[in-house]
Amino acid sequence: MTGADFLQLSPGAAPVRGLTGWLADAIRAAIMDGRLRAGTPLPATRLLAGDLGVSRGVIVEAYQRLADEGLVSARPGAGTRVLGVPRPAAASAAAGPPPPGPLLPPGWRERADIDLSPGVPDLSGFPRAAWIRAERAVLEQASVTELGYGDPRGSLSLRAELAGWLARTRGLRADPGDIIVVTGVAQALALLARVLRTRGLGEIAVEDPGSRGARDDLAYWGLRPVPVPVDEHGMLVAELARSRAPAALLTPAHQFPTGVVLAPQRRRDLLDWAAAADGLIVEDDYDAEFRYDRAPVPALHASAPGLVAYAGSTSKTLAPGMRLGWLIPPVRLRAELTEAKYSSDLGSPALPQLVLARLIANGELEQHIRLVRKRQRSRRDALLRALREHLPQARVQGVAAGLHLLITFPGLDGSDADLAEAILRTGVLVQPLSWHRQRPGVPGFVLGYAAHTPDRLYEAARRIAQGMS
Repeated sequence: MTGADFLQLSPGAAPVRGLTGWLADAIRAAIMDGRLRAGTPLPATRLLAGDLGVSRGVIVEAYQRLADEGLVSARPGAGTRVLGVPRPAAASAAAGPPPPGPLLPPGWRERADIDLSPGVPDLSGFPRAAWIRAERAVLEQASVTELGYGDPRGSLSLRAELAGWLARTRGLRADPGDIIVVTGVAQALALLARVLRTRGLGEIAVEDPGSRGARDDLAYWGLRPVPVPVDEHGMLVAELARSRAPAALLTPAHQFPTGVVLAPQRRRDLLDWAAAADGLIVEDDYDAEFRYDRAPVPALHASAPGLVAYAGSTSKTLAPGMRLGWLIPPVRLRAELTEAKYSSDLGSPALPQLVLARLIANGELEQHIRLVRKRQRSRRDALLRALREHLPQARVQGVAAGLHLLITFPGLDGSDADLAEAILRTGVLVQPLSWHRQRPGVPGFVLGYAAHTPDRLYEAARRIAQGMS
C-alpha cells in the first residue's frame, strides 16, 4: 500500500514495532496543532487499516488511546470524532510550554516552532478520561471535612497512598505523617531554604552542571548556590567536603543535565559526609520514573531518612500545571517545614490531592506511567537515530532514562550560547549547556524530546545540524 490521504500517513515512515504508538502520536499531534478540529470524523478503522496495510486492531487500539486521553469520542453509528482540546491548551501546545523561571532571552520562544526545552512532558498525553472519572468519584464521596481547611501537610488519604507508592517504586520507608504535600519541587526547595535560613545557614552546594531553575530558586530564597563538579559517577563528594557547604542539592537517580546515576561508592561517601558534617542532603528525585535501558536505582532517602530531605512531584508524570508534589524531610526539620507550609498557603488544594490519591489506589497512575514510558522511549530512540545521521560528531549522554538527553562537542571552538542562537534562526530552540553551568566547561546542548513526535524530532536534528554548519 502507498499510504493514506488522511494526514498523509505513510507505512514507510512507521517503525517496525510500535505501530499503535506511531499512529496515536500522529493523530494526537494533528489535534493539538489544529489540523484536526473538534467534530472532525476519523477514518473508519477498516478503511484506514487497509490504506496503511496494517491490522484493524492497530487502528482500534490507537483510537482507544486517544479516547482515553479525552481527545476523541466514539459513538455507535456516528464513528469516531475529534473532541479537540480546550482553547488555552491548544494555544500552549502550539507555542510550546515555557520552562520554569526567566531562563530564556526575550523573544526566543516566539521565534521557535520546535521547542526542545528540557523538563516539558508530553502534555497531550495527560490522562484526561482517568482524571475525570476519579474526580467525579471524589466529588461524590468526599466528606465535608476533606474539602475544608485541613492539615497543612496535606490530605491524609493522599499521604497514605504516597507512602505505599513510594515504598513500592522508590524503596522509601515513610509513614503518612512523614510526608508534606507541596505544590511541586520548587515549593519544596523554597520551604527548605526558608527553614535553613532561619537556622542561620547561608549556602547550599549544587551540582555543576546542574539545574539552572533549582539554582535560581535557592538563590531567590536566600541560599547562595556553591558549585560542586559532577563527573561520570555523579557529584564529587571530596569537592563537596572542601566547599564546607552545610547542605547539598542533588539529582542522584538521573542527574540533570548529564543523566549520570550517582555511583554506589559516591552514595556511601555522600552519606558519610552528611553524618560527619551534620549536613543535609536534598534529594530531587528527578525523572526517576522514566528509565529505559538500566535497572531501577533506589532513592537515596531509603538509605538514611535522617540525613535526606526527599522531594518529588507529578510534573513529569502528569503535568506541571497540576502543581502536585511531596517533601519527606528528616524528623528534625518536619515541624518547622510544616509551619512554613502553613504560613505559605495554609495547605495545597484538596480536590487534586484526593483525585491523585484515587489514581494511585486504583492503579491508573502506574498504568499511565507505563504507557508514557513506552511512548517516550520511542521518541528518545527517534532522536538518537536522527542525531547519529545529522550530527555524528556529537557525544550523546544521558540516554538511559529521563525526558531529555545531552549532546556535547569536545574540541569545538566558540560559545554554545552563540550556536544556540544560530540554531534558533532555523526555528529550533535548544538550551546551551553553559546556561546550566557556573564554571567553564565543554560546549553542548540539553535537548528535551518528550513533547514532540518522532518526525518532529528528526526535523529538529536536521535543523540543528544546519544551524551549526
